[in-house]
Amino acid sequence: MSKVFSNADMQNLCDNLKEYSKIDQNLYTRFHIKRGLRRSDGTGVLAGITNICNVHGYVVNEGEKESIPGELFYRGYNIYDLVKGAEKEKRYGYEETVYLLLFGKLPTADELEAFNHYLSMHRELPSGFVVDMMMKAPSRNIMNKLARSILSLYSYNEADCEDTSIESELRTAISLIAKLPILMVNAYQVKRRHFDNQSLFMHPLRPDEKTAETILSMLRPDRAYSPEEAQLLDTLLMLHAEHGGGNNSTFTCRVLTSSGTDAYSAYSSAVCALKGPKHGGANIKVSAQLEDFKANIQHWDNEGEVADYIRKILRREAGDRSGLVYGMGHAVYTLSDPRAVILKKKAFQLAKGKEIEKEFLLLDTIERLTPILMKEERGIEKAVCANVDMYSGLVYRMLEIPQDLYTPLFAVSRMAGWSAHRMEELMTGGRIIRPAYKALPKQQTYIPIAER
Repeated sequence: MSKVFSNADMQNLCDNLKEYSKIDQNLYTRFHIKRGLRRSDGTGVLAGITNICNVHGYVVNEGEKESIPGELFYRGYNIYDLVKGAEKEKRYGYEETVYLLLFGKLPTADELEAFNHYLSMHRELPSGFVVDMMMKAPSRNIMNKLARSILSLYSYNEADCEDTSIESELRTAISLIAKLPILMVNAYQVKRRHFDNQSLFMHPLRPDEKTAETILSMLRPDRAYSPEEAQLLDTLLMLHAEHGGGNNSTFTCRVLTSSGTDAYSAYSSAVCALKGPKHGGANIKVSAQLEDFKANIQHWDNEGEVADYIRKILRREAGDRSGLVYGMGHAVYTLSDPRAVILKKKAFQLAKGKEIEKEFLLLDTIERLTPILMKEERGIEKAVCANVDMYSGLVYRMLEIPQDLYTPLFAVSRMAGWSAHRMEELMTGGRIIRPAYKALPKQQTYIPIAER
């Protein structure tokens, strides 16, 4: 009779793994290792060149890092101008943003109309896909289902999915940009029915609706939404569409692309990277922490009470004991995150006079006090600003979007940036991305199994 593999055996194996995985932290300094591909001053290690996006939050002046107000440029266009342009002309801007990221220039009215029509034509999922790939294998986590669904679409594509010509890649990218909102909403509806015992709503597509409208229309039982709600969601999609080649999910997409793998594999890997709480999943952390603030602060408008609780969090005496104020700080932005600035302004306008305004004001207080208290508690001198996650979760809630979809909406939007970077990597990369790791083990003599 074979030996049973017990819980104790598993625990012993885990202990062995921990023991043989230990690394002296001083070795990172000794061997000049750039952990996270970041230098000791927080600046990133250059790993590539891109024409797509510039994320700007500091300047290096005579070897010294100096903070500046954050800037975000898509193909050289300031995100402020792109958002204002759409607002001024009372139209949706996400599709224009996708066009800009993919093709490098702003579309004419005729080009944008044709592009919108092309997206609309490709929203429909393949026949049988929802039943076979979604209903028969539901997931509690929508990001997990998005990644699996993207991989599954490979099997439904009649074209050669291994064809990495730019023409083929463009068709695949636009098809996925169009379909991802539908995959997201359907995955959520199936999750509600299977795990939450809720009613299932599967609305037919409306060809004339833009991306933001489609999401709200497909998500809500009565399909009703206001122009202001759709406009706010459209802005969120614009702000999340792209953020440079070095962010974790985009870099993941470029790494897989450099290996020569197919588009579906590269894009599903980007979704998996974005799922992490240190990346796209951070907005859920902010939402959870806000609920903790609300529950533990009696007077939300009392700055002294708010400050006392922030101190407890920084001291790891409250919250999840991580010592982090979620939504504060960014790898690049120092004085301000332009996405947070735009989103905060628009959200406050829509929330004014409503009950949810009190929560926005509480977040505003947390945003103002945290940098001061971090300096007091930890002696941190560097500038710390709110990032886009600080307000995105509350905006989603104001739009009646369930928390299950906070990170998936990020993925729906970022699909545009991933696509642009994949094609840039295909056209200009030329080499498989393979950074080096310092190996520590010394050579050992093999021991026969009977002597171990």
